[in-house]
Amino acid sequence: MSPKFKNTPEASRNSAPSVTNLRVNLRENPIGICARKPRLSWRQVDKRHGAAQMAYRIQAATSPHNFAQQDLLWDTGRIDTDVSLDIAYDGPPLSSRERVYWRVAIWDAWGKLSKWSKTAFFEAGLLEPSDWQAKWIGRLDKGDKGSVPSPYLRKEFSLRDEPVRSARLYVTARGLFEASINGAKVSEDRFAPGWTEYGKTIPYLTYDVSKLLNKNVNAIGVVLGDGWYRGNLFFPPTRANYGDQLSLLCQLEIDYADGKRQVVKSDEEWASSTGPIRASDIYDGESYDARKEMPGWNKPDFRSSSSWKAAHTFPPPNADILPRNGPLTRSQENLKAISITAHSRDRYIFDFGQNMTGAVELKINGEAGQKIILRFAEMLKSDGTLYLDNLRSAKATDQYICSGEADETYFPTFTYHGFRYVQISGLKTKPTKNTLTAHVLHCDMERTGNFECSNPQLNQLQSNIQWGQKGNFLELPTDCPQRDERLGWTGDAQVFIPTATFNYDVSSFFVQWIQTLNDGQTGDGAYPDIAPDVFSLRRDLKFAIDTNSHRHGNAGWADAGIICPWEIYRAYGDATLLEGYYSHMVSWIDYQEGTSNGLIRPATAYGDWLAVDAIRPDWSSTPCELVGTAYFAKTTDIMIRIANLFGYEEDIERFTKLRNDIGIAFRKEFVSPNGLLVGDSQTAYLLALAFDLLESPQRERSLKRLVQLIERRENHLSTGFLGTPLLCPVLSRYGLHDLAYRILLQTSYPGWLYPIENGATTMWERWNSWTKDSGFGDDGMNSFNHYAYGAIGEWLYRTVGGIDQTSKSIGYKKLLIRPQAGGGLQWAKTSLQTPQGLARCEWSIEGTTFELLVEIPPNAIAEVHVPARNSDSIEFLSEPTWERIHTKPYTYGQQAGIYTLPAGVFRFRSQR
Repeated sequence: MSPKFKNTPEASRNSAPSVTNLRVNLRENPIGICARKPRLSWRQVDKRHGAAQMAYRIQAATSPHNFAQQDLLWDTGRIDTDVSLDIAYDGPPLSSRERVYWRVAIWDAWGKLSKWSKTAFFEAGLLEPSDWQAKWIGRLDKGDKGSVPSPYLRKEFSLRDEPVRSARLYVTARGLFEASINGAKVSEDRFAPGWTEYGKTIPYLTYDVSKLLNKNVNAIGVVLGDGWYRGNLFFPPTRANYGDQLSLLCQLEIDYADGKRQVVKSDEEWASSTGPIRASDIYDGESYDARKEMPGWNKPDFRSSSSWKAAHTFPPPNADILPRNGPLTRSQENLKAISITAHSRDRYIFDFGQNMTGAVELKINGEAGQKIILRFAEMLKSDGTLYLDNLRSAKATDQYICSGEADETYFPTFTYHGFRYVQISGLKTKPTKNTLTAHVLHCDMERTGNFECSNPQLNQLQSNIQWGQKGNFLELPTDCPQRDERLGWTGDAQVFIPTATFNYDVSSFFVQWIQTLNDGQTGDGAYPDIAPDVFSLRRDLKFAIDTNSHRHGNAGWADAGIICPWEIYRAYGDATLLEGYYSHMVSWIDYQEGTSNGLIRPATAYGDWLAVDAIRPDWSSTPCELVGTAYFAKTTDIMIRIANLFGYEEDIERFTKLRNDIGIAFRKEFVSPNGLLVGDSQTAYLLALAFDLLESPQRERSLKRLVQLIERRENHLSTGFLGTPLLCPVLSRYGLHDLAYRILLQTSYPGWLYPIENGATTMWERWNSWTKDSGFGDDGMNSFNHYAYGAIGEWLYRTVGGIDQTSKSIGYKKLLIRPQAGGGLQWAKTSLQTPQGLARCEWSIEGTTFELLVEIPPNAIAEVHVPARNSDSIEFLSEPTWERIHTKPYTYGQQAGIYTLPAGVFRFRSQR
């Protein structure tokens, strides 16, 4: 229900709210969707105190200009609710290509009806297999032994002498594609259609190309690249993991004003050739010979040479061709070098000042046949040369051969690199900073969160976390962007996803990846270690331990199948993933139960990966059985909540009993009567405390032991990928904020600020990937852009910054504003663009005086905790126009006031 407040004259005189940010399946005006009953959401814009929605009305129609009652597809009438997220479209189920226009009006908290929102739309893709008339085409050029020149494909066609109403290009490839019409790219998307379990699902893209068509003759051109389909994958890299032939599926549908449709489809009537892209590979880079360019090849009236042959047709795949659900990669920002260092007459190193993921644009005036070599690295060795050992077998090299024409520009099409430094060789003149421009590439995500504070190192940490996320959210959540790996490790994703949802809107990004994760689930219910599941393609692989028996179902990794959809639901309020993959999640619980010994999970791979106490042989590490059983309890606990959401009474009963039994088994197997845990490691206690696996007496003893273990290491962590994200949140949960701050602010090894002391601009794979005393760490696994340890960002936002939501809240409907100052910080400013609107928390300390500014978005309420000696020491600095709901003293390390507040901006001052 909406918050209660006084219906004051000041409030009622204000204007009505507006409705914005209309979304369908978490996307704005999507075309080519596959859901016949999509989910709708919106935001309320209203600056008044107490702003809220009391009711809504949705209308849907076939035209943006005609919402007359007789022409409506759907009219909800007035629905009395404050819900504005995850509203199921209840008009007629969508048919292929159908476009629906919709709008929303709301009744505000004072009962006043808003104006209609701007009209939005959603459009179905090709929903039936029979909708596809196109054939898979390409060029016979098997690339299983090595990269071969990219196929270029083209087709000319003429339009009818009739006005075009709309044109849609439906396109995908086995491999990567870049499509153009009449010489203009159809999109800025890169690496389309992306990387999936190609044997099960191949995504296609839908583009509105109405404005690209000429009145008479037109041409469509597509170039293909190896990408993940045919290129090198994993280590040692092998090629053609999914197939050795690239191919295109393309269907251009042109609808005319008279209702007729023209279809231009890929078939044997297309022409194929090769061009300037002589080789392309995700790991190795791209080779481009500008002398082989074919000006006008993707435009009408191109005079093709004898090298152009009829395209070859290929059998269709045994996979579902489905619309892509998530964003693709685009160039997001450009960086210029901060310095250029000469190493010989023709070799220079550009330093871009920031470790990033992307590629560089080359501008040159060269001689015909002049070869320019670009090599990429994250770090320099002590002699100033590139540190390349951590790339393993990845060549990470682009090659450009000049045409000899003036003002040549080159930017690779089908590769990317993880780098800060670029070595350029083959020049005949000294370069300038304009010679190379770095393009930062990552999936198209809206920035939603901001955190800054009075400590410059914590601000750098926040920057490193965000750059780590940008660098590894290219197509899917990868572990690293530079070496011969770049895989969708599930463990990294599940520990980082809460932080990811603060920094960026990753809703549709994870929707796409979670589909791939579920495609990789085995028949017995085990989720894979990586998605897409390259492990299952490579029976020769050995990694860390005997992975032949542990490619699926690993504790803390496979659990991503339940944790990631749940976190997306919590953050964005859309239950589509939970609904669609519920049976998959139940299968994972079944698998864990069926392969356990008395509900104790067997030892699986990884454990608390890269934990400090696992690397040091004189310190014990956390038993994998303990890790697995703890995660078994956590995922079962989540399933209780999901089953409650859908009202599945039998599952609620089953999972509740199972969760209770797992807790009993855990305590019997791993906990001594006095509360000590097997392994006696920081991570063991963190898992038990975070996942509520201990009873009261044991809990107090375990917490005390955790503190002893931390203090024994002089307030340093000893945790790995699974334990580290729990460390500060668990300490804060039990009121030990000061200890959490002491660990966070350590500048010596190991800790978050140690890499920053050594110049890090992204998160490192290891705490000691490089040190002043020892130099580089283990070259075999030494990524300088590895986001997993960036999971501390969640605690920065929630605890230091003070923005969270209550345990039962979904989509930040009920905010929890509870900043916890410490660590000598004088101020912090935090904001988050929630599904309800902008939430903000800013605080500062001067002496004993604490000032707090809180902004609560419309249609939300907040539980605000004001740090204070007692409730009487709190004063409002701005008088609101609503009544205070309640105040009461509480103890959480100190006394303070708790206020339940509606939407608005509020300022407090208190004495601490």
